[in-house]
Amino acid sequence: MARGHQKIQSQQKNAKKQAEAKKKQGHDQKAAAKAALVFTCSVCRTQMPDPKTFKQHFESKHPKVPLPPELVGVEA
Repeated sequence: MARGHQKIQSQQKNAKKQAEAKKKQGHDQKAAAKAALVFTCSVCRTQMPDPKTFKQHFESKHPKVPLPPELVGVEA
């Protein structure tokens, strides 16, 4: 078991190695895309990124269903 100065050096080396591995991995595009999908259609459970797209979807795919209250003031 490492003690004293050797232990500190080992911890620093491991931290540097972990940081390089994390940098190399990059950012996860699937997670970022999923986080951007904020609005969910109450009828078909499709997710959309913004209210304008959501309203267009709702008007084209579900014309007989009344518009949800969160889309009433949105311009498409």
